[in-house]
Amino acid sequence: MSRVYNFSAGPASLPEDALKIAQNEMLDWQATGMSVMEMSHRGKAFISIAEKAEADLRELMKIPANYKVLFLQGGASTQFAAVPINLMGSNRKADYVLTGQWSKKAIAEAKRYGDINVAASSEDSKFTTVPAQASWNLSKDAAYVHYTPNETIVGVDFPFVPQVDVPLVADMSSSILSTEIDVSQFGIIYAGAQKNIGPAGLTIVIVRDDLIGKPLDGMPSMLDYKIMADNDSMYNTPPTYSWYLAGLVFDWLKKNGGISAMETQNRRKAAKLYSAIDTSDFYSNPVDVNCRSLMNVPFILADAALDEAFLKGAAKVGLETLKGHRSVGGMRASIYNAMPESGVDALVEFMKDFEKLNA
Repeated sequence: MSRVYNFSAGPASLPEDALKIAQNEMLDWQATGMSVMEMSHRGKAFISIAEKAEADLRELMKIPANYKVLFLQGGASTQFAAVPINLMGSNRKADYVLTGQWSKKAIAEAKRYGDINVAASSEDSKFTTVPAQASWNLSKDAAYVHYTPNETIVGVDFPFVPQVDVPLVADMSSSILSTEIDVSQFGIIYAGAQKNIGPAGLTIVIVRDDLIGKPLDGMPSMLDYKIMADNDSMYNTPPTYSWYLAGLVFDWLKKNGGISAMETQNRRKAAKLYSAIDTSDFYSNPVDVNCRSLMNVPFILADAALDEAFLKGAAKVGLETLKGHRSVGGMRASIYNAMPESGVDALVEFMKDFEKLNA
């Protein structure tokens, strides 16, 4: 069977070039006589893989020298706890912006450790917009401000980087590496790997040096950024194979023009898909136009009774995992870096054909 176009929100498509390299190296990585997943994380072979992956990520994102890059486990959801544990300090206060289900979960977890002020929320609009920063109610004594630049479920994206006087923390799980950013604007960036980085099991944390080393008393060592940084992310056995595959993806990005080229392609892909939605009376997207996601494009059919037929028809032509999140319904096409433009073209063509048959 040939490969399909996989529009899953995550775990998501990976670059075929990276997968082919992993396939070729599965049994024998560079004449070591063993697979990467069999290697000791303390051995020279894996250390070289880990060091190259970090160096390539630093180059791609232009990460300043005063930031640590950690390769951790536990998904972004573990960082919902790690961030307040490492940043709240004795004051135990933080500001959060609520724009979707993932920021809601981050808030719920952070409340276990301190006083959380929801500085702004778009829940009243069913998370279809981003509150203008002028409307935010920021605290005077918050240790940090946390937000989720891209919410995968409803497909809402911040059109701006918040300007705040305390460390800015961003859950970039679904947007990292998709557009160029200035890392120095952030205190912490964290991201689960399974969208734009690699397979599930790995989490990247990019944290400014001055923000580590002051965790809340009595917290687990595994959630202490300083311990992880001091041990080069190897305080315990890291997710070695996921780390290796992430490195292959970073190398693929470098060979294909880096983040700038990805951003150009991503904007073009998203524009094609949103155009197909907006020029039709059969499909609709509920998100404010200036807050639409580049990575996750939800759309609703005029008649929800046709949803199942749409999904079955799409699957027949190799368009998979288009069902929308259960809390929203409809469809959702996630078009991360590894989704080729041909996949979006095929989806648009199918959408037009399906509309002609069913409108």
